[in-house]
Amino acid sequence: MKQFDVPVFYRSPLISAIKKYRKAQDKLKKDFTPTRLDFGPLQIHLARHFGFCYGVENAIEIAFRTIDQNPGKRIFLLSEMIHNPHVNEDLLSHGIRFLQDTHGNVIIPFDTLTNDDIVIIPAFGTTLKIQDLLLKKGIDVLNYNTTCPFVERVWNKAEQIAQKGYSIIIHGKPRHEETRATFSHSAAGAPSVIVKDMEEAICLGKYITGESNLADFEEEFKGKFSEGFDPEKNLRRIGIVNQTTMLASDTQAIADYFKALMISHYQLTDQTIAEHFADTRDTLCYATNDNQTSVSGMLEANADIAIVVGGYNSSNTSHLVELCEEHLPTYFIANENMILSRTEILHYDLHTKTEKLTSEYLPKKDIVSILLTSGASCPDAIVEKVIQKVSAFFGVSEKIGLLVKEFEK
Repeated sequence: MKQFDVPVFYRSPLISAIKKYRKAQDKLKKDFTPTRLDFGPLQIHLARHFGFCYGVENAIEIAFRTIDQNPGKRIFLLSEMIHNPHVNEDLLSHGIRFLQDTHGNVIIPFDTLTNDDIVIIPAFGTTLKIQDLLLKKGIDVLNYNTTCPFVERVWNKAEQIAQKGYSIIIHGKPRHEETRATFSHSAAGAPSVIVKDMEEAICLGKYITGESNLADFEEEFKGKFSEGFDPEKNLRRIGIVNQTTMLASDTQAIADYFKALMISHYQLTDQTIAEHFADTRDTLCYATNDNQTSVSGMLEANADIAIVVGGYNSSNTSHLVELCEEHLPTYFIANENMILSRTEILHYDLHTKTEKLTSEYLPKKDIVSILLTSGASCPDAIVEKVIQKVSAFFGVSEKIGLLVKEFEK
């Protein structure tokens, strides 16, 4: 896989040594057991896969190269490059400005742009409407496009099934940049509708079976369907794609639900199912799959708490938190500064969407065991800083250097 030129301040000597060692030991990526960091009184079980993925490293490389190669030019990002506050703050400090916020609300009017300006399309991609708007202004949308190739793969899959006469159901978060972009590309080729979870999938399914009144569709799925979508007509042949960072088990469950529903409703067989349901298979990115599977492997270790590091609005990170929360106390933090002391931690509560201060988060025992992972947009340097912070509470931070040498052998 391509190696990217990512700023060194995002790298970590410890994490780089661990990842290189694990890759050499497990070239086919079949071992999802965590890496145990033995600090004596502190045991850290580090997920097999975590941190920057292909799409994120590609986006960061393009962004910083653009800055270096265009001194004096106005450089804009459509919205957040990725969902990590540390990276986005770095880009802002280098003079880049955001045209929109993460929900698509305008910060800097597009009519102020000129053809001398540079606009970087983020890893999530963008809508065809915005792309056309930039093109009409004479702005280059090709050389500064950081759209993740795995997102583009979803668009290609949607286009393929659209050409076969299927409508498209997108499993994703309606306000997420990637889902908005995927919806735009999908709707250009076929009737499209978004479902954010199984509950909405079941509601949509009731329009297929006739359990729900067709007149209620427009209100129930307001803002989530393409123009002219006719549930009676457009839900007869369907295919499922997704936002690449959704929980894999959720997407699979939704696809299985619709497949079973179509088989039952239309009395289909293995030979006739393609008449009403497209075989799209999984459209999650490899990193989402690897990171989620690694959390499952990590959870097999005997531990007291889990710490997940990443941006609060990062979809893939939030799903790692959800997986951990099912098994043990879990603390979702943006960086090491949120670990205030050995007794207090400031963390994000996914359910209330607020930061929460928790006391006595570390148990009082001779050996404390922690599970640790991060999202696909979190720099490895931050993960190492978390390890440094926690290990200092136990007076064992000097062992980090020894661990680096051990993994580099």
